[in-house]
Amino acid sequence: MIGHFKKLLQKIGVDGAVFYSVLARGFQAFSGFISIFLVSKSLSIEEQGFYYTFTSILALQIFFEMGLNGIITQYVAHEAAFLEWSEGKLQGEEKNLSRLSSLLRFCIKWYTIAAAILLFVLQITGYFFFKKFNSNPDINWKIPWIIIVLSNSVAFMINPLMSFVQGLGMVKRIEKLRFLQQVSNTIILWFGLVMGAKLYSGAVSSVLSLSLIVVILINRYKPIIRPIWDSLKSDLVNYKEEIFPYQWKISVSWVSGYFIFQIFNPVLFATQGAEVAGKMGMTLAVLNGVLTLSTSWINTKVPLFSGMIAKKNYIELDKLFNKTFVQSTIVNVSGLTLFIGVINGFKVFGLQIADRFLTHIPLICMAGSFLMSHIVGCLSVYLRCHKREPYLGLSITCGILCLLSAIILGKNHGLIGMTVGYFLINIGISFWAYLIFLKKKYEWHIKIA
Repeated sequence: MIGHFKKLLQKIGVDGAVFYSVLARGFQAFSGFISIFLVSKSLSIEEQGFYYTFTSILALQIFFEMGLNGIITQYVAHEAAFLEWSEGKLQGEEKNLSRLSSLLRFCIKWYTIAAAILLFVLQITGYFFFKKFNSNPDINWKIPWIIIVLSNSVAFMINPLMSFVQGLGMVKRIEKLRFLQQVSNTIILWFGLVMGAKLYSGAVSSVLSLSLIVVILINRYKPIIRPIWDSLKSDLVNYKEEIFPYQWKISVSWVSGYFIFQIFNPVLFATQGAEVAGKMGMTLAVLNGVLTLSTSWINTKVPLFSGMIAKKNYIELDKLFNKTFVQSTIVNVSGLTLFIGVINGFKVFGLQIADRFLTHIPLICMAGSFLMSHIVGCLSVYLRCHKREPYLGLSITCGILCLLSAIILGKNHGLIGMTVGYFLINIGISFWAYLIFLKKKYEWHIKIA
């Protein structure tokens, strides 16, 4: 019975890494509905607006990460492709080990400095934003905001270590760890909401679940990280020559991503109030869950893609990517369809929770936009595993259009105008992204060969 189940999982592309990634994302999607229910019952609709706008403001950390997290995994995988594990340690050419060590040292230095700046900027930005646009002085948001910013700043320093270990080929272990973090965070959040902790629920759950992950990282991965740290010799990764020419393009794309995915809540909070922002936030929470779940198939293959590219094994690369892309897209479409069906079911049966989400037309537009985003995201993973960023102009254009659409159409035509505009932008961007994909694939593979 178990053997047949494993064969079924293999047919749909679920290996060990994908299993834990999907398990985490699946739990996130399933538990997300429970969390949404508890949020709708435990928080007022205005507090719901604060709850989800917290997330959008915290996403400003993308301006400090500068796309480096994903780059770390790719660069580590390129070096690790020429090394082998022996007795729990990486063995191989001194050159590759030394370059890995320099990458590790650079990451720790970068993220430590960036985290300190992030802590200051988020505290100040969030405080003045919510103080200015808050219309209800009875909402207790200041201390929860301070706590959650502190927690996210520490998590900001931890993420590159997880990306580094993942690049070493330990994708399954890291996805298992992230699943544990997701479960612990969710359970603590539920407990807080049920006990009436209000906005403190998210803050406390973030702190406690992060503490658990830090303890595990120190105890389990220090024996792996320490020898790499000590392997530094004369061969170094030159940041200015090797990483920066690629990173600055990625960083611009990621910053553009803030305006593509996170601008809605702050704009709605400032222009139409916490209630409307809360509805958008709750809808986006589910859509992001579906997107994260479906992209698990692709994201867990980054070390494999990068290793194949390093060895110029393009035929196997395309076979694996095409198969994985189809699988992940089926999951995405299924998830979006189920979500829309559930919301319509809520409305048919007159359940009040339906009023906490967007209405029909905005919901359809946002779901369609996230399908397009999934497709573009998969294509971008494939191309970026070549340590290049061909979507720079596309990302900038999309970010600017989404920002203008959210502000102008949202102000003049409300939610419908904002979401229809967003959907049309994503359709155009998808076609442009596919043309770039075909062109670069030809230039980097066929033309060179």
